Amino acid sequence: MPLDILQLCPLTPFLEAELAKRFAVHRLFEMEDKAGFLAAKGDSLRAAVTGGHLGIPADLAAALPKLEIVAINGVGFDKVDLAEARRRGIRVSNTPDVLTADVADLALGLILAFGRQLPRADVYVRAGKWLSSDMGLSTRVAGRRYGIFGLGRIGMAIARRLEGFDARISYSARSRRDVPYDYHETLAALAANCDVLILAAAATAETRHVVNAEVLDALGPNGTLVNVARGSLVDEQALVIALRDRRIGGAALDVFEDEPRVPEELFGMDNVLLAPHLGSATHETRRAMADLVLANLDAHFAGTPLPTAVV
Repeated sequence: MPLDILQLCPLTPFLEAELAKRFAVHRLFEMEDKAGFLAAKGDSLRAAVTGGHLGIPADLAAALPKLEIVAINGVGFDKVDLAEARRRGIRVSNTPDVLTADVADLALGLILAFGRQLPRADVYVRAGKWLSSDMGLSTRVAGRRYGIFGLGRIGMAIARRLEGFDARISYSARSRRDVPYDYHETLAALAANCDVLILAAAATAETRHVVNAEVLDALGPNGTLVNVARGSLVDEQALVIALRDRRIGGAALDVFEDEPRVPEELFGMDNVLLAPHLGSATHETRRAMADLVLANLDAHFAGTPLPTAVV
């Protein structure tokens, strides 16, 4: 008999097909009577497969007394109670490294698209406006001051790409790194000393709403905020106000605090570029992420070390 596992959100067709070959998969997100299902089957479910944006809610984990592993299809694990997982002996895995290049590429894409106004340029040409007028000027990307908050794998990958743009790079992180970039102890100091502030830090209790009104004011009316990390790092209401009042120059955002819900005030703003969490959304990376999810599940149930264990 195949093992019973719980799927908490839609996954790529490849991953879903491979899970179905190995396990009896129960798709909780499609069920109308979730409570009834958990009451009937909760004590038979030994694994949960989820996304980094969702993790596993504490009340759901509590309803799964035989849960052995939470396999996250993503790098973030802030939506999992790791202390409780350790207490119960539940393993937690994620899919780091394989998405680093794509997230860093997207950060550069957002910087280029916002600075050079590429979305507006596309609309301008399609609307036939080029026939009667010039679109106007945009902002140079090369040679500007770029601040990176969080200099882990993704932050370093972004920095290496920016070096090719003759960027002046600075950073803020939990500790100073052995890198040829200027270090600022506080995020406000970093924001005050850059033209473009890029968020690449992990979502933790300490980084929640770390980009607040003070940081946005330090970034200033000519500064741009770029977020490819987590929406929870930004106080979205403070950001909406700063953008509305032109206290910052603009924002290019791939992540939001309550995805897929985005503050509707942003929709009508011309100083904002929005993307639907595309950081890892390439065929190559999603396949590599799927392979890691499967490798962690296979390893756990074979009694061997997890390739990418969090807990």
